[in-house]
Amino acid sequence: MTTELATPHPYAHWMLREIHEQPDTLRATLQRYVEGDAFREDAIAPLRAWLRAQTHLVFAASGSSRHASLFAEVRIEETSPIAVDVEYASETIYSAAMTHQRAGVMVVSQSGETADTLAALREANAAGRPTLAITNVAGSSMDREAGVSLVTAAGRERAIPATKSFTAQLLLLELVAVLAGETHGTMSGDEVAARLRALAALPAAIAAQLQDWQASAQHMATALGDAASVLFVGRSLHYAMAREGALKLKESAYLPAEGYPSGELKHGPNALVGKDAPLVMLATREPGNAASELRYSRVLQLMREMRAQGATILAIANKGDADVLAAATATITVLPAAEALMAIGEVIPLQMLSYFVAVHRGVDVDAPRNLVKAVVTE
Repeated sequence: MTTELATPHPYAHWMLREIHEQPDTLRATLQRYVEGDAFREDAIAPLRAWLRAQTHLVFAASGSSRHASLFAEVRIEETSPIAVDVEYASETIYSAAMTHQRAGVMVVSQSGETADTLAALREANAAGRPTLAITNVAGSSMDREAGVSLVTAAGRERAIPATKSFTAQLLLLELVAVLAGETHGTMSGDEVAARLRALAALPAAIAAQLQDWQASAQHMATALGDAASVLFVGRSLHYAMAREGALKLKESAYLPAEGYPSGELKHGPNALVGKDAPLVMLATREPGNAASELRYSRVLQLMREMRAQGATILAIANKGDADVLAAATATITVLPAAEALMAIGEVIPLQMLSYFVAVHRGVDVDAPRNLVKAVVTE
C-alpha cells in the first residue's frame, strides 16, 4: 500500500512538487488509454461510439478547464469534421446552446464537482443530449452522471493552482482529438500511430527540460514580480496557453494579468504595454508545418514591433531560435515538437514562472486567498 506524502519534501511547496510530477502523471494518463501505438479498445470503446455520432460539440467548463477546452476546440476541428464551441459553464445553462441545438455536450472539471459545470451536465442530460465528462476524480458526480466518462491519472493535487491536472486534461483531450480523426476517417491509421508514438515520447522530453525551465523561470520572476500588470499573448493553441499563463499568475501571485490572441494586441491592449507592464509572448512553432510557421512569423514581427516600442518581452520559443532570442528581453526555450505537444510542454514553464513570481511576492503559493479547489456553489 502506498503511503500518502505528508509534506512536499524535497520541494518547498506542493505546487512546485506537482509541477515536477507532470512527466509521471502524463505517462500514467497516456497508459490508461493507449498501448504501444494504438488505442486500448477496452478503455476507449464507449468514447469511439460517442464520437461517431457527433457532428457538433459544445464544451462547458470554467477556469483552467475552460482553457483546456479551448485547446480541444482547435485540435478536434483540425483532426475531424466535428464543429466545436466552448462555453463558460456558468453561462451555458442560460444559453440557446442547451435548449435549441442538438450538439453533444462535453464537461471538463478537475474535481468532477464544480457546481456550474455540474449544472450544465445535468441540464444537458435532462434535455436528452449526449454527454461526456473529463475529470480527475473517479466516482465524482460528473464521472457518475455523464453518458461517457474519461478520467485522467494526475492523482491528488494539493496546491490550489492547477498544474498536473491541467496538463493531464490537455493530453486526454489530444487523445480525444486523435480518436475523433480516426473514427471519422480524416486521420489514417499511420497518422494515428505516429501521433500516439509522439505522445509516448512527450513525458521523457518534458522531464529532460524541467531543470532548465526552473532555472530560467526563477531568473525571470523578478522582472514579472515587480510589474503592475502582465499581458500574455499567443496564436491558435498558444492563445489557450496564454490565457492559462495569465490565470496562473493572477491566482498564484495576485498580479493582474490577461491572455489575448497575439493579433488582438493592437486592438486596445497595446495601450497597457509599458515599463511596468511586460509582455509574455508565446513564439514556438512546429518546423515544417506551414500554418504553424505562418503564425510564428506574425508573432515574431509583432515581437519586433513591441520591442521597438520599448516593451519588456519575456518569450517562450523553440530551442535554438536566434530570431526570438534577439528580439525578446529574456527567453525560455522548449524543444521543437508537433505543435499540439509543444503547447502542452510550453505551459509548464509558465506554471513555474507563476510559482516563482508568487514566492518573490510573498504569497502562500499552495493556498492563495479566496480560492478553493472545487467551486461547489454558484
